[in-house]
Amino acid sequence: MTEVRVAILGASGYTGAELVRMLARHPNFRMTALTGDRKAGQPLASVFPHLSMLKLPDLVAIGDVDFGKIDAVFCCLPHGTTQDVIAGLPPHVRTVDLSADFRLTDLDAYNTWYGHPHKAPELQAEAVYGLTELKRAAIKDARLVANPGCYPTSVQLPLVPLLHAGLILADDIIIDAKSGTSGAGRSAKEANLYCEVTEGIHAYGIASHRHAPEIEQELSAVAGKPMIVAFTPHLMPMSRGMLSTIYVKLAKGAKAADLRAELSKRYDAEPFVQVLPEGAVPATRHVRGSNFCFMNVFDDRVPGRAIITSVIDNLIKGASGQALQNMNLMFGLPETTGLDQQPLFP
Repeated sequence: MTEVRVAILGASGYTGAELVRMLARHPNFRMTALTGDRKAGQPLASVFPHLSMLKLPDLVAIGDVDFGKIDAVFCCLPHGTTQDVIAGLPPHVRTVDLSADFRLTDLDAYNTWYGHPHKAPELQAEAVYGLTELKRAAIKDARLVANPGCYPTSVQLPLVPLLHAGLILADDIIIDAKSGTSGAGRSAKEANLYCEVTEGIHAYGIASHRHAPEIEQELSAVAGKPMIVAFTPHLMPMSRGMLSTIYVKLAKGAKAADLRAELSKRYDAEPFVQVLPEGAVPATRHVRGSNFCFMNVFDDRVPGRAIITSVIDNLIKGASGQALQNMNLMFGLPETTGLDQQPLFP
């Protein structure tokens, strides 16, 4: 296959840096442009010294990129800024957007949850929601893929197959999710200072987190009816990692073992999703630095319920790794290309 010329917009953020790290060993994608408007003119090594051994183009402003010489764009810009940028790209450029700007198909819902009207409704109609294992066929032919959020990825991978199989009920799903601080991005925020985060845990976005409508949108499509879930995220004093503990009601006659068997069957051939042996508890440290999702199902002491646990690295499977997995598909490459690194432990 010919070389694919890639631009990473927002390369000075955490997800951008992870893409650079992974693309450095990709045999087909060549990083042609890296943007970071506030860091324009600087080498990426001055922003991320751990990448100093790579030969990379210097950071530039988005307006200075010649997109006529770009084949693919990873857009790692903040929510609300992406729509105008992607709308201005040439039609030949294939894009994976890591922000939330194209995840919600209902424009009124977007306005409600993000506080402003959608600026590119024609692109929203075209965008494909990119949860790779569940949307593979549509992703292959897409020009614009909306990369899922990290929490929705960890939640949907176990729930969608179980809803589809009719093994769990669509009502009263409770999601208790926990994330490392890198999920909040790299910009300076008082709430993310070391002294504010370390030696503690706290809930945030209670009953108002913007990933809730994304989760409900995709689960509702599978259930065939509107769904509302109880979703509460928590911030953990660690740099990366995500654990979602999900409480579900079993369908009549179903047992926790049936849920586990269904997930094992569904993901048996998947390179990045693993259902652990019976009784094994997924841990964030076991997927750190990788594109894997580990999950398992347990009996609840409450009759008629089961507990599902799912772990990912929020920066990899929850963001940059899944984005690369999607872009591989869009260019007809094996989706594991550049993503075959094992987890980092300890």
